[in-house]
Parts: sequence; structure tokens; C-alpha cells
Amino acid sequence: MKNRLFAFTVSVGLSVVVPVASAYNGSALSPQIQIPGYTFGQKSVATAPYTLKDLESLKKTLLFTDEDVLYLRKSKEILANQTDAILDVWYGFVASTPELVEYFKNTKTGQPDGDYLNAVRKRFGQWILDTADANYDQVWLNYQYEIGLRHTKIQKNKTDHVKSVPQVNFRYLPALTIPVTTTLKPFLAKKGVSAADVEKMQAAWVKSVLLQTILWSYPYVRDGQF
Repeated sequence: MKNRLFAFTVSVGLSVVVPVASAYNGSALSPQIQIPGYTFGQKSVATAPYTLKDLESLKKTLLFTDEDVLYLRKSKEILANQTDAILDVWYGFVASTPELVEYFKNTKTGQPDGDYLNAVRKRFGQWILDTADANYDQVWLNYQYEIGLRHTKIQKNKTDHVKSVPQVNFRYLPALTIPVTTTLKPFLAKKGVSAADVEKMQAAWVKSVLLQTILWSYPYVRDGQF
């Protein structure tokens, strides 16, 4: 139970229940899935201040290619029915890291807010699938900006109407690229794919997660310095 209490630092979503089928026609989500606070593709999500051209430049710098996209797609087929087990591993890491637990504490009680963590868990599970199935279009780009905002004083805690610390310090977001992608490797290897394909899928995940955390940095960076 302890592992299930602690959520990762991706606090995505406004406090609404959104029918996924209407959220984004390009998504591979099941139309039956409804996730409180998941607003991918909704009108409430602001247009990103960076452009698709900026995105392409970042991808080029990260050596992120069409082959990486293909291997991310391949990873979705493998990870789709393992998301709970993956989240348990990631939560266990966060639970053992006080620096991360801090961002989920209730400011009145000083204890982790279980409801907050449970809400984040649902959206975080969807983030796994979205990362593996991203289209890298304007809708996706806008949601990266939204995720970034929800880690900062601008929007943190508003999604779930909680009383927690006002901001996730940015340094932890890119740092979490390593534990997330390293612990993912055993799950990628569970369904009989070759060792070479596992390496390529993991490498694609490293690039994708780092790409996302770079985009999430925008609200933290002084104007004109992104």
C-alpha cells in the first residue's frame, strides 16, 4: 500500500472528468476511459509559446528521429498492460526519496495527501501511454506547456484543489529522466523482444522524457531565455 500512496511529480490535469474520445481524435486512448483532470486536446489548454519549428530543432539536437518514434510505438504494445506495475516501481522510488515526497504533502498536516496522489496516479498512467504514442503535433505541444504550468506556482494544486507546496523545483524534473527510463527497461524486456530492440526502445524513452522535461521548463525560465 505504501508504494501506491506516493505519486510521481507529473501533476497533469484540471479537476474535471473528460471523455477521452472527445479530447483528441489523434490519440490512441480508449473512448471508455475517463480520467479526472486529463485535458489533453481540450479548449481549456493554452497554446504553447514555443512552436512546432522549435520542437523540430529540439528533436534534432536530441538526435530524436523517426526510428525513435517507431520504437516508442513498439513500446506501447509492450507496456500498455503493465502500467500499474510500472507505477508501483516509480512510486516506490519516490516514497524512498524525501525530496520528492515533499511535493505531495498537505501543508496543514505535513503528511502526504493520499487523495492527491491517487488522482495524479491515474493521469500518470495515461502519461506512459501518451509518451509511447505521441504525434508531436500542436495538440501534443500545447499539453506539454500545460504540464509545465501545473508544476509551477501558476497552476500547481489547482488541478485537484489541494493544499500542498506551491511549486515543484525544476531541478528534479530532468533528473527524474534517469530513474524513470532505467527502471522501465525490465518491463520492456518482458514480452520476448530482442535485446537490441529493448535497447532501442529504452533509448527512445530517454530522448522522449528529456524532450518533454525541456518543454516543461518554459514557465520556469526567464522571458527570452528559453
